[in-house]
Amino acid sequence: MIQDFVFQNNMARIISLVNQKGGVGKTTTAVNLGAYLAAMGRFVLLVDIDPQGNASSGVGIDFRKVQKGVYEAIIKQASFREVTHHTALEGYKVAPSTISLAGANIELVTVENREHKLRESLLEVKNDYDYILIDCPPSLGLLTINGLVAADEILVPVQSEYYALEGLGQLLHTVNLIKENIKPELKMLGAVLTMYDRRHQLSNEVMYELYKFFPSKIFRSVIPRNVKLAEAPSFGEPIIKYDPKSKGAKAYERLAREVIETEG
Repeated sequence: MIQDFVFQNNMARIISLVNQKGGVGKTTTAVNLGAYLAAMGRFVLLVDIDPQGNASSGVGIDFRKVQKGVYEAIIKQASFREVTHHTALEGYKVAPSTISLAGANIELVTVENREHKLRESLLEVKNDYDYILIDCPPSLGLLTINGLVAADEILVPVQSEYYALEGLGQLLHTVNLIKENIKPELKMLGAVLTMYDRRHQLSNEVMYELYKFFPSKIFRSVIPRNVKLAEAPSFGEPIIKYDPKSKGAKAYERLAREVIETEG
């Protein structure tokens, strides 16, 4: 354990991790940032609104066997406290995805105030945690819109690959629409570069281009391409449990410290 638990705030910072492009390390970042924030004494809730359920399985929860999860909380069949599960890390809980979540994009279309359902359901637990991290689906559908409206801040993981920046303009346009029409106080926490390989010139070019989208809002901590990070989810463990000495683990520890530096 990195430090003793100290409850920092009377209301959680809600951070949505979003990128409509899949395979960019978004869920890996959600799972491991949450784990290190918990290890640093913060009380953390990981909210999995991706129907694929990868964040849930990444902390050891088989979402296929879960009876009640985020979807049931959103439609008021259960309270948020009812659907949260403990993880192997003290101070780190998860509200898992369930199979039912797959149809939510369609089922919520006719619901009044449909963009606010996650935000409303999270009000019950907002005072229970220091951080609530929302792992959004790799799309800009209604579930992701709910994740953005529920958030105070947005963190965008970006893979250091050729097509990584494709679609970022659309994402930022969607964020601006939400700020203009629904939630003007929504903030951009920043972008974090993932799967980085300093040996490749391409990674450096992506970093340069990224500054055009997020001037002064790119985290110094860069997440390397790392075998241990790729292996950990298959064991249902965040990297801090699976291999805390790996390069990937050290990178997420640094990222968590950077996020904590932005508190207050």
